[in-house]
Amino acid sequence: MAKKEAAAGTIKVRLVKGLRGTQSRHRLSVKALGLGKLNSVRELKDSPQVRGLINQLHYLVRVEE
Repeated sequence: MAKKEAAAGTIKVRLVKGLRGTQSRHRLSVKALGLGKLNSVRELKDSPQVRGLINQLHYLVRVEE
């Protein structure tokens, strides 16, 4: 059960679209999330800062459960 409690405070983010043709600020935001290549996945702590980056990159990333 401890794993479920720890996982409740995290978000899985996957890069689903390439960065070609995107704004440079958005490319930097993808790098800040720790995503590099297409279909790369990171498990990040659920915080307002991370939610803001995900909101900015809504067309590039997908939040998984």
